[in-house]
Amino acid sequence: MCIAFSCIVDQVGKVTWKLGIDAHSELARVGGYQDRKLGEFAKAEITPKNNDYLNPDEWVFRFDESPVPAWCGTHEKELCLAAHKKWLKQMDKIIIPHSVVRPFKVTPPASIQPKHIRLLKKWASVGDSVMASVGDSLGDRVGDSVAASVVESVGHSLWHSVVESVGHSLWDSVVESVGHSLWDSVVESVGPSVWDSVWAYTGSFFRIPVWKYVKHHKGKYPYQPLIALWKTGLVPSFDGTTWRLHGGPKAAVLFSITAVKLKKYR
Repeated sequence: MCIAFSCIVDQVGKVTWKLGIDAHSELARVGGYQDRKLGEFAKAEITPKNNDYLNPDEWVFRFDESPVPAWCGTHEKELCLAAHKKWLKQMDKIIIPHSVVRPFKVTPPASIQPKHIRLLKKWASVGDSVMASVGDSLGDRVGDSVAASVVESVGHSLWHSVVESVGHSLWDSVVESVGHSLWDSVVESVGPSVWDSVWAYTGSFFRIPVWKYVKHHKGKYPYQPLIALWKTGLVPSFDGTTWRLHGGPKAAVLFSITAVKLKKYR
């Protein structure tokens, strides 16, 4: 599996890498290696030990093949490390550094105000194809592995919190004999909207001029309504009929409104 930072180095000391490309096979094409014979170049990766590209603890180097070509050694490693420094400088121009906000650790508003509902309405209007928009946009610019690392830092724990907050309230209202099928239905319906929130938040860490698949002003982040809600401790979910805002350590449902009423809200 290829992950960032990836590069290839050949016997004459040529290092091939490109921001946004993780796959060694693609780097071989970029480098002009036509026959790609065994031992023509060595594959290398340099990645954060903690797998966190926003806050890496230690960068770890390794040759990504076994056996490593006999001609490849310390000199080639140093060449790859020098290329990695250039990659970091390019990344610094794209990353927008800010602390990761975990919304359910933020005290939510005491009551949901019209401004929060208007933000929810704006988010609902741009929320289609968020995963594809952010995923493909970041994949093109920084590589899939970097984007996935940021998603992982907030994604799964938040997803489970939101889905459980909706699911348990339903679970408690029905007998166990039908509970499992109902829970599966909740996961299937609510889950995608929660991951949309995670991906939209992920995109806020990157400076991308044009985001795919969504109408927006160039240079403006199209999913800013979600960011505003997230920072106030509110996370939206949608089950196909009803929008909800969750908040607090148990991701409680603090507000709900049907999609029809939200669309008409002013």
